[in-house]
Amino acid sequence: MKKNDLIFAIILIPIDFLMLILAALTAYYLRVGSFVTEIRPVIYTLSIGEYLSYVFVVSLFWLLIFAFAGLYAIRSGRKFSQEFSRIFFACSTGVLAIIVAIFFKRELFSSRFIILAVWFFTIFYVTIGRVIIYEIQKLFLKKGYGAKRIIVIGIDKNSQILTKEINDQPSLGYKIIKIYPTFNSAIKEEIVSFHKKERINEIIQADSNLDKEITFDLINFTQANNIVFKFSADIFNTQTSHLSIDTLAGIPIFEIKKTKLEGWGRIYKRIFDIVASLIFIILTSPIMLITALAIKLNSKGPVFFSKLDDGTPVQRMGQYGKPYRYFKFRSMIDKSDSLRYSKALQDLNLRKGSPLVKIKNDPRITKVGKFIRKYSIDELPELFLVFIGKMSLVGPRPHLPEEVAKYKDYQKRVLDIKPGITGLAQISGRSDLDFDEEVKLDTYYIENWSLWLDIQILLKTPKVVLFPKREAL
Repeated sequence: MKKNDLIFAIILIPIDFLMLILAALTAYYLRVGSFVTEIRPVIYTLSIGEYLSYVFVVSLFWLLIFAFAGLYAIRSGRKFSQEFSRIFFACSTGVLAIIVAIFFKRELFSSRFIILAVWFFTIFYVTIGRVIIYEIQKLFLKKGYGAKRIIVIGIDKNSQILTKEINDQPSLGYKIIKIYPTFNSAIKEEIVSFHKKERINEIIQADSNLDKEITFDLINFTQANNIVFKFSADIFNTQTSHLSIDTLAGIPIFEIKKTKLEGWGRIYKRIFDIVASLIFIILTSPIMLITALAIKLNSKGPVFFSKLDDGTPVQRMGQYGKPYRYFKFRSMIDKSDSLRYSKALQDLNLRKGSPLVKIKNDPRITKVGKFIRKYSIDELPELFLVFIGKMSLVGPRPHLPEEVAKYKDYQKRVLDIKPGITGLAQISGRSDLDFDEEVKLDTYYIENWSLWLDIQILLKTPKVVLFPKREAL
């Protein structure tokens, strides 16, 4: 940890302590000095002095919980979404400990309102305090203060993406001193010279295709000079990142895990899908009714796209490649779906060379269809498919049978889980992504799934839908 990181980590401790005290005081005065007393009079009185004596002790205990939750393992470039989840669970654990303590010694305290209010306000105030500190730290990093001085080894495509991201986002906390195509004795001497003048904090091997001998030499060099060594797996060649390790006959054995969506993870996701999809169906039902009426008034044909031109049911490929009945709002002229493979439209296909078809300025789309596609309203009926278990709220895009038939083996990884209404690929670029990039993002989601990741994707989806980078075609 750099000195800059250490300073901000230390500052967080008293800030958190003050925020915990503030949360407790807010809950107390909200209970004893507001309209709440008119609804429910205070029965168990506790002076502010006694209350604060408990609060100070409990706050010190909560700081220990925060430490165990990793809230003081601060580092530059962290994701605040992960930090918030830690705050939420740490504060929830603290409140749970209070409830357990009261259960065994009820005379200590008995206001359920204050306990619930403390839980809410601790999450709120601690989050606000940390946002302020993190924004200050970002400001310092943008000005170049506290950034890690790094050297990048590699000039391949993966290296270029990494260096561009670092240069474009100074708030990540890195400053590139030099980029080398490889590592040899001449470069070694040059790095030593840099290191003597002004310390090099990290060396990142961005090119994963360097010879093993070069990599081992680089590792030995960083260890000898007390420099942090990091390496990047090639995101264009690596097929998986979810590995587990075990030993067999004393030999390390790696297992490629398909997904965390096994066992309880699958149950949690299904419960979340049922509850959330039902809520969304209720909330969006007026929009769906208006859309159905608009489609009927705008063009001839059914409200839903549920049958192909020959009358057979529309299908999509679900989990493990099993087909299921699919429907959504009709956005095209009736009985024009089969034209998507005509020569005239294939000349307008934006995704030539991939299994997908994306028609530029598709002439089959109606006036209403253009609007509901732009804002993804045509996909709202998919909520019913989520509710009955054919789809999920979050997952890879629904797959057409003829598209899946053209997938390469590694692209079939997207069939490991149920397709979703939205997903990591959709919020990361929508139609701007090529198919291989989409597969990589979906593969990352499959291997790194968590309920919190689902919530993050759902929260980001409205912004992408309402303010797309480019107009939907």
